[in-house]
Amino acid sequence: MKRSRIPLYTTWAVLIFFYLPIGVLILHSFNASRFSSSWEGFSWRWYIRLFAERDIWFALQNTVIVALSSTIVSMVLGSIAAYALHRYHTRLQRVHYTLIYTPLVVPDILMGISLLLFFVGIGMQLGLITIFLAHTSFCVSYVAMVVLARLQDFDDSILEAARDLGATWWTTTWRVLLPLLAPGIAAGGLLAFTLSIDDFVITFFVTGPGATTLPIQIYSMIKHGSPPLINALSTLLLVVTFLIVWLVQHLTQEEHRHEVD
Repeated sequence: MKRSRIPLYTTWAVLIFFYLPIGVLILHSFNASRFSSSWEGFSWRWYIRLFAERDIWFALQNTVIVALSSTIVSMVLGSIAAYALHRYHTRLQRVHYTLIYTPLVVPDILMGISLLLFFVGIGMQLGLITIFLAHTSFCVSYVAMVVLARLQDFDDSILEAARDLGATWWTTTWRVLLPLLAPGIAAGGLLAFTLSIDDFVITFFVTGPGATTLPIQIYSMIKHGSPPLINALSTLLLVVTFLIVWLVQHLTQEEHRHEVD
């Protein structure tokens, strides 16, 4: 019986649908023309101008600072919250689960307005600190859910065996529990880092003077008509992303080879 080619054609159609706009963006980042409607030849002018734009790199610096700090705090708080939800089953933990799960389903615009009203109500100056707190508030939920999924298949008898062998609570946590949960914590941390870098709506409400992040800066550039610079910046971000993915895959394959040998 001859196999149908419909799945193959469907796969290629989906890939073209997703990656063709990205290819067009990369192509126009080398366009000498300021407008994408015409091609005036290959040029590096937008990349040269991009590296001279201090506002963009300042915004990128703020984005990385906020993303790293909120990710680290979210990994700690989210892991603790997940273990508490897994270990204890009380009415208080049901409320706790609701509080953890709510940021995942609440619309970003509603969460951004709520956080803005909260910060203004307590008289807090809007800036990087408020952005950090806002990002941590929703990143914790994602880390907790990922780690909680990891705990679903966790065997608590391993911890009991470690304590029966004389291990203290700290030793059991540090030498047994954390290594077993490390893949889930790392996955949650990567998800939180990605969401923090990518967030625009919540950041838009809680940002202040001198605390511009990269998504806010790109939005400002769109309003003032700088699409070539955005194309060049997006291309660089894509290159960095693909390099990181390639490096992780390469290190994973090397580690697997060493384990096999």
